[in-house]
Amino acid sequence: MKKSLIVMFIALLAVAVLFTGCAKKEEPVKITTLTLAQGKPEIDAALKAYAATWGTANNVTVTIKSIGGTSGGLGPALKADFAAGDMPDLFAFDGLESYKEWENLVLDVSSEPWVSKTAVAFKYNNKVFGFPVAVEGWGMAYNADLLAKAGIDPATLNNYDGYMNAFAKLDSMKKELGIDSVVSMAASIEMGWVTAHHNFNSLLANGLPYGDLSVVDALLAGNVDATRLSEYADWVELLFKYADKTVLTTGNYDSQVGAFATGKAAFLHQGNWVDGNLKGVATFKMAFAPHGSMKKATDGIFVAAPSFYAINKDSKNLAMAKKFLTDLATTPEGAQYMVKEAGMIPAYSGISLQPEGQLSQSVQAWSAAGKVYSWSQYYFTGDFRDKTLNPLYNQFATGKINKAQFVDLMTKALIANKK
Repeated sequence: MKKSLIVMFIALLAVAVLFTGCAKKEEPVKITTLTLAQGKPEIDAALKAYAATWGTANNVTVTIKSIGGTSGGLGPALKADFAAGDMPDLFAFDGLESYKEWENLVLDVSSEPWVSKTAVAFKYNNKVFGFPVAVEGWGMAYNADLLAKAGIDPATLNNYDGYMNAFAKLDSMKKELGIDSVVSMAASIEMGWVTAHHNFNSLLANGLPYGDLSVVDALLAGNVDATRLSEYADWVELLFKYADKTVLTTGNYDSQVGAFATGKAAFLHQGNWVDGNLKGVATFKMAFAPHGSMKKATDGIFVAAPSFYAINKDSKNLAMAKKFLTDLATTPEGAQYMVKEAGMIPAYSGISLQPEGQLSQSVQAWSAAGKVYSWSQYYFTGDFRDKTLNPLYNQFATGKINKAQFVDLMTKALIANKK
C-alpha cells in the first residue's frame, strides 16, 4: 500500500513538472511612457487629469512637465533636458524663433488628421510642425462693475488718453471703490513674460492689420520708429504708475491675478488664460479693452495661438505621441478637457462646447467681430526678450531708470539686435 502511494506521488509530480515545463510563461504587460513638457502652469492640473485618464485607456503612463509662470521658462528647461539626453516625447514651443532652436528635432506632422481641422497650426516652408494648443487673447482685462461705479465707459478705453483719464479717476476713488491699486501689473524678473513678451507686443502689433509685420521687420533691421517707441514708453509708464508697487516689483503670477480676482484692482494685464484662476473667486462682470499704447484709438485685442506642441522625431513612442495629439483635437474627451476643464478656446473645428470664462468669451467676441491684432513678439528670440528686454522693464518699474533712459536703452537694444 505504501509502495503504491509512493508510485502515485511520483507520477503526479512528473505530470506537474511536465505541464509546468510546457506552459508558456506570460509576457509582462509593456506600458509605454510618454512625456509632455509644456509652458502653461495654469492648465497643469487639468492636463494631468486628462493625461491620466487617456493613459489608462491607452495603456500608457503619461508624464506632464509644466514649466512656466513663476517657475522659470520652458526654453532653458528643454535645453537642460537636451544636454542630459532626456528630451520629452512632446514639447511646446511658442513661435518661429523658438521653432528654429529645435527644428532638427521637430517631426513633420503635415499628414496628421487634425491638421485639416485648424487654421492656426504652426507652418514652416509649407509644412506643419506644430499642434496649436488653443486660441488665446489679451487686452486689458477690466472689472466692469468697478468701472460702472466710477462712471467710466469701457468704450473710451482705446488709446493712451482714454486710459490716462480713467486711471486718474479710479485712483482718486480708491477708498470709495475698495481697491488697493488701479491696475494689477507685474514686472519682476520672473514675470518678464508679462512685460518683455506680452506688453512688448503692443509696440510691435497694436493698431496694425492682422499679420502686418512692418514694425517687426523694421526693428529686426535696426530701424526704430522714435515716435511709436515714445508713445509706447508713455503706456508702460502709465501702467507702472498706477500699479501696486509690491505686486509690480516683486509679485508673482498668483499675487498679480489674485489682486484682480478679489476686486482689489480694477484692471489686470493678463489674458484669458487666467479664467481658471478667477473661477469661484471673482464674482463681478469683466471683459477686455484694447491696449492704450498709442495716441490714436485702436479697436482690437491681441489674438493668436499661444503655443504649439511638437513631436520629438527621435522619440521611441512616435505612434503614441501622434495618437495623443489626434485624440486631443478630435474626441469628445479631448474637447471636454480643452474647453470645460482647462477653460481654453479650442483651435479646432467640430467642437461645439463653449468656454464658460468671461475673458475667454470676450476674446471670442472680439474675434467674431474681426477686431484682432497679431502676436508678433515671437519673431524675436527668447534670449533677446528674456535676457535683454526683461531687465529693462524691471529697472524701469523699480525706478532704477527713468522713461527717457528706458527709451534710450530700448533703442540701443533693438539696434544691437539687428539681423
